[in-house]
Amino acid sequence: MKHRRGFNPLERMSAHRKALLRNMVTSFFREERISTTRAKALAVRRSAEKLITRAKIDSVHNRRIVSSRLYDEGVAAKLFTVIAPRMKDRPGGYTRIIKLGRRPGDASEMVILELVDYVLITGEAEEKKAKKAEKAARKKAAAEEKKENSKGNKDSKKKPAKAE
Repeated sequence: MKHRRGFNPLERMSAHRKALLRNMVTSFFREERISTTRAKALAVRRSAEKLITRAKIDSVHNRRIVSSRLYDEGVAAKLFTVIAPRMKDRPGGYTRIIKLGRRPGDASEMVILELVDYVLITGEAEEKKAKKAEKAARKKAAAEEKKENSKGNKDSKKKPAKAE
């Protein structure tokens, strides 16, 4: 059994491992979904869940602790203002791991690590895309209408043919 065996050092020196995890956690909160190996995903999940739990209580102390574990202050702000409020009623289990299969190069197991409510975010993104497409269609229609109007003005500006 693997009880109380600590953590996975990921075959890296401690400074490299800490930098890797900070970078991956920062990217995870920025994108809310990342693709990585299973071992790294488990390590990132461990750190990310602790940070989300801490971000659920918005205080100066918690903001400083979270900021010390992330590389980007904007991502820390996003964690407190966007992600943590969505997880307010959830007592834990903020992330999910979806298996993708083996990587062709070295056959390591690849997974997707994402926030549990990522599907809702994707739905909002689709709505934004639809609104953007509708706006582009209106803009294109207005440009065509303007083009037709300018053609009509050119025809009326032409001098009439002289009658001989």
